[in-house]
Amino acid sequence: MNKKLITTLACLMLALCGWAQAAPEAYRLYGKDGQPVAYADMVKDLAQQDAVFVGEMHNCPICHWLERRLLQSLHQACAAEGSAKKGKKDAAPKGLAVGMEMFEADDQLVIDEYFAQQITADRFESEARFWPNYSTDYEPLVDFAYEHRLPLVATNVPRRYANSVKNHGIAFLDSLSDEAKRYLPPLPIPYQANEQATEAFGLMAAMGKGKSSNPEWLSQSQALKDATMAWNTAQWLKKGYQMVHFNGNYHTAAGEGILTYLRHYAPKARYKTIYSVRQEDITALEEDYLGQADYYICVAEDMSTSY
Repeated sequence: MNKKLITTLACLMLALCGWAQAAPEAYRLYGKDGQPVAYADMVKDLAQQDAVFVGEMHNCPICHWLERRLLQSLHQACAAEGSAKKGKKDAAPKGLAVGMEMFEADDQLVIDEYFAQQITADRFESEARFWPNYSTDYEPLVDFAYEHRLPLVATNVPRRYANSVKNHGIAFLDSLSDEAKRYLPPLPIPYQANEQATEAFGLMAAMGKGKSSNPEWLSQSQALKDATMAWNTAQWLKKGYQMVHFNGNYHTAAGEGILTYLRHYAPKARYKTIYSVRQEDITALEEDYLGQADYYICVAEDMSTSY
């Protein structure tokens, strides 16, 4: 065998080895036990719940892409269940409702007017209070709900009231007008201290990163957001809808946050949660995350962010 042929074969073998390497992965899905789970199996399980809480990393494109796909899959599953149970005694859900932390309760009128085509998209965009990354990360969810006539629920508390609680404590809510209280759960809020939150806010205050020196009031402010999101979710469950709710990881981690109050407002509700994480190596879920949720979206650490 001549030298030129040997060189050619060696180059070919190196090329084949390169082709044989696995393509880089952007994400993997894991179950509660940390074992890999197929997307179809996850959707099948989530479709059986009254509520699904999707915990996200707000600036993660993979999370937002999967949220749009998951919304589509749950809508299809809900529609299929409705068709299968049509006319039967055990009534199917009325449909899927979409709840979003990213809209505050006093945005609901503007949302409803837009979805009823009473105002234009331009007016909706001008008058609703969008997060800065709305166009890249949340508009696809809103568009899907709009196109498929799904109720879009602004579940979060108006931030001015959360800010007042941060500065004055939760008892301040009693001083609000009846009009203002329409955007809140029934008072008094069944406040339960979240030890992790209180410790985190205490650390922030000690480091000078918090604008309030009272970590308990900061925790109460967070609890007001969670309780309001739980209350608004519960109202749609009572109407017979299945709810898929999009929120930051923190609001449903370890069965706390929103879920603490959902168990109060809708004690019989069946729900499951998703938690999103970034890891350098996504081939196995890190043990530290176990116990945070029922399912995990594990995203490659070098994935680009939307801001």
